[in-house]
Amino acid sequence: MPPSNSASPRLVTVFGGSGFVGRHVVRVLAARGYRVRVACRRPDLAGHLQPLGGVGQIQCVQANLRYRASIDRAVEGADVVVNLVGILAETGKQSFDGLQARGAGWVAQAASEQGCQMVQMSAIGADDGSQANYARSKAEGERLVREALPDAIILRPSIVFGPEDDFFNRFATMARYAPVLPLIGGGHTRFQPVYVGDVAEAVARAVDGDLTPGSTWELGGPEVLTFKQCLERMLQIVGRKRGFVTLPFGIAAGIGSIAQYAPGAPITPGQVEMLKSDNIVSQEAINAGRGLADMAIEPTGLNAILPNYLVRFRQHGQFESKRGL
Repeated sequence: MPPSNSASPRLVTVFGGSGFVGRHVVRVLAARGYRVRVACRRPDLAGHLQPLGGVGQIQCVQANLRYRASIDRAVEGADVVVNLVGILAETGKQSFDGLQARGAGWVAQAASEQGCQMVQMSAIGADDGSQANYARSKAEGERLVREALPDAIILRPSIVFGPEDDFFNRFATMARYAPVLPLIGGGHTRFQPVYVGDVAEAVARAVDGDLTPGSTWELGGPEVLTFKQCLERMLQIVGRKRGFVTLPFGIAAGIGSIAQYAPGAPITPGQVEMLKSDNIVSQEAINAGRGLADMAIEPTGLNAILPNYLVRFRQHGQFESKRGL
């Protein structure tokens, strides 16, 4: 249940609380009155979180999922632990196995030893049989969390959109300079984009104790769109007319094998591999009643949010006026 107005509201440790999803989770938890301990690698760069809560309500501490001792320190005294740590590409010592698998398991072990409730952020597409290291490590993370803490709640979102997202912002930036946009595998892969605010609310309801202990939920928005349709929606909003070029999976993987070493890793072979499968809420989750609507959260559509933050990419001038944008 949400905390009361007592002098000692419940303490929630949020690993990865300074990231894209994390800052929204911190905001929602603080608004509910929880004390929030943000565990991140660089707390000196997490000052933007302080205004999200009252004086002393949000505390930032140093922690790295590669070091068990730092996890134990961050969990000490907490009532609930939320693990949001995830990466899209490996860089240096930040590996999929180290963070999304072993690290998640260590967080669960620490939470279990402290007698904490836990919420684990995974992803639709987590699969121990996948050829993509990302998907395999997410599945292994789920297994290790369940092994250490069977009552943990696991949330699996589709691609998450919002002001700081890595999907629509990336392709809107590309559309500024490139005459054509790439359609990997023809652009037929289906997504169910989910708004970051809805994901944060789902996490908060799990922290509140509203979700069944030990349950797994899949989070998707109100629309299922192909990769190409997502790009077309973005182009419509920013007022740009761009062509498309199809990149077969094999060619895209070859490009990714080189591009993965570039700053920001624009594409990796693992990401190409994951695009071979749809990223939508499964029929199993629908049948089990394990989605946003089953939490009484009305999923937010793209059109309600995208124009608010893609406005900086808008094409001004004749083309925009002709489209009426």
